[in-house]
Amino acid sequence: MKVSWLWTSSLTPILNLRSKICKMIDTHAHLDEIKEINRAIQRAKDAGIRGIVAVGMDLPSNVTTIDLAEQFPDMVQPAIGYHPWSISTDTIEENLKFIEENLPSCIALGEVGIDYKTKVKKPVQWEVFSKVLSLAIRHSRPVIVHSRFSHQRSHQMVRDSGIEKAVFHWYTGSLEILEKIIDDGYYISATPALAYSPSHQAAMKVAPIERILVETDSPVEYQGKVSEPADLIMTLTELSNLKGMASEEVQRITTSNAKRFFSI
Repeated sequence: MKVSWLWTSSLTPILNLRSKICKMIDTHAHLDEIKEINRAIQRAKDAGIRGIVAVGMDLPSNVTTIDLAEQFPDMVQPAIGYHPWSISTDTIEENLKFIEENLPSCIALGEVGIDYKTKVKKPVQWEVFSKVLSLAIRHSRPVIVHSRFSHQRSHQMVRDSGIEKAVFHWYTGSLEILEKIIDDGYYISATPALAYSPSHQAAMKVAPIERILVETDSPVEYQGKVSEPADLIMTLTELSNLKGMASEEVQRITTSNAKRFFSI
């Protein structure tokens, strides 16, 4: 039987956190994949979430993401992208055209990047990533970067493109590359995987709190628990424990980081 990360920590600090915190921002959620979205949004509000950055992966999810932002304007901010898992050579131009036309109405470009575990050939991923980075430059938008097993190449391409604002989502790469990411002024993001992932924990322990965003990557399943934006409290609690800081202080700083990064 799998044990959910929800029950790996004491609930006492989590309940206390809910009573003290009134504003949090989930900086990365795939709302288009969440069932019963109205209930999920309400649960997020009840948990103290006051903003959700909804990310897209391809044309259908980008369309839905924009629609959800219009449906929940007080909670949802849209980011559209072209995830390396979603790349298909016969739909590249269609996806890029949609991003080009709609990025000005979004707060960020994402989720985009490189993934060396997917079957899409590396040169194709590099070409698409280069093109979307150019769009981010053209429209002055921050970039949400997927870099699974490709941290060095992803960072290099972001830096070489001239991107000023980038967050390396769910960072689990080497501390050597992390140092370069921080030196370049970029961010990394923490997820509920902090409860059990040594590489994720190591990165968050080293990174300055001023360069960390918090997210859920909903509806990713973490050790048997399907996540949703309300579970941002879990990310915040794990990060606070790891940093040895008061939850209220971590919440205040990471919320300020999100507002500054996304210009919201």
